[in-house]
Amino acid sequence: MNLEDKPIIPSPMMKDNHSAPAAQESVLEIWGRASLKGHVKISGAKNSALAIMAGSLLCPEDCRLRNVPSLVDIGMMGEILSALGVKLERIDDTLEIDARHLNGSTAPYELVSKLRASFFALGPLLARLGEVRIPLPGGCAIGARPVDLHVRGLQAMGAEVHIEHGVVHAFIKGTGSKRLKGTKIYLDYPSVGATETIMMAATLAEGETIIENAAREPEITDLAGFCRAMGAQIRGDGTNTIIVNGVPSLHAVDYPVIPDRIEAGTFLVAGAITQSELLISPVVSDHLIPVIAKLNEMGCQVIAEDANSLRIIPGHLRATDIETLPYPGFPTDMQAPFVALLTLAEGNSAIAETVFENRFGHVPELNRMGADIRVKNNIALVRGVPILSGAPVMATDLRASAALVLAGLAADGKTTIRGLHHLDRGYENLEDKLRLLGAKLHRVPADAETEEDNTSVVENQLAQVAQ
Repeated sequence: MNLEDKPIIPSPMMKDNHSAPAAQESVLEIWGRASLKGHVKISGAKNSALAIMAGSLLCPEDCRLRNVPSLVDIGMMGEILSALGVKLERIDDTLEIDARHLNGSTAPYELVSKLRASFFALGPLLARLGEVRIPLPGGCAIGARPVDLHVRGLQAMGAEVHIEHGVVHAFIKGTGSKRLKGTKIYLDYPSVGATETIMMAATLAEGETIIENAAREPEITDLAGFCRAMGAQIRGDGTNTIIVNGVPSLHAVDYPVIPDRIEAGTFLVAGAITQSELLISPVVSDHLIPVIAKLNEMGCQVIAEDANSLRIIPGHLRATDIETLPYPGFPTDMQAPFVALLTLAEGNSAIAETVFENRFGHVPELNRMGADIRVKNNIALVRGVPILSGAPVMATDLRASAALVLAGLAADGKTTIRGLHHLDRGYENLEDKLRLLGAKLHRVPADAETEEDNTSVVENQLAQVAQ
């Protein structure tokens, strides 16, 4: 089959199809070394939107969320909310949520098992209904992410919690008020998920809840802003101590989700790895301080064009060392993209992964493309090489898939990426955005992949798609 006969498969998100069958049956072909140029529009933050969707369960009135990305994970969370009796309607990037008539407190296993963020429903459902049953969550296999911090926090607030046969059953003890009780909670680790669970549960609790050693991520602050807009009394978000004074009920809200800092960081790396100048907006520059610092250290220039735009000006790439840490440290979600970038940097780099222990699945795949990376315990040692070569590779998780796309953009020849269901979980219309910048890539059915390609035919077909 020649390229003229090959059907191009759009990303499932182009049609807002959240079952993603096409992603599981297709591959992404990238012809590297193309120069990129232009402006990238950054979508709403996936991790923020997921937590806020769960937070809407706290409210018995209408919630309107704006700037919600169209992603597989967002679709799954919508299905979970629907199964609980929530009415949802999506128009473009706006999501209307009506959680007036919850029909139960049990989330379906077949949905929860596919999405870790579904566990965020635990706190809101318990706070509003007094009882909840929710299966232990799924998601990317990037390491242990235990739920004990969530559970201990809710227990400290007066909940009885049992985990049996893979299901968490939580209920508020006693025969009187079915409200949780405010208390002081210290988190052994600044877990984002546990901070969000406890903070949401505390909004409807009796009295004051103090969360110490709380996570400080921008997504925490966004969730707190959403809850405040509904009438919650929260302060201290963005610091390591969050104080919540519970209120009896919350009210309707219209709220915009923040831009996705990880998507923004990924496109900054795209500019650096392809030696291309790109303009990226909207962004919150303060959310990207460690990413910008490392890019500048490596020889690029990242310049604030205005309050919500960044421009990357590439330069000769130099090696650097990175250690992932909870916010405001270097984000673990940017580790894989930076490993891809450092494969082409002059010198030797060391990347220490301190957040998730199984997050180097992209390393063997990058090595297939000619990278020189060795992993010892939680440290990846990268020796820069002059050039990467296109190869067939497999995405092992969401951020690993982004790293392989970045490597493919810079590699000589064709890179074929499988496992696209990971990619579609977290990047809205990534292929369209890259194609508009000048990248040469498309999806095809897995059985339509070709061994030899005619470059001129590829360019003609991509031009037709763009039109």
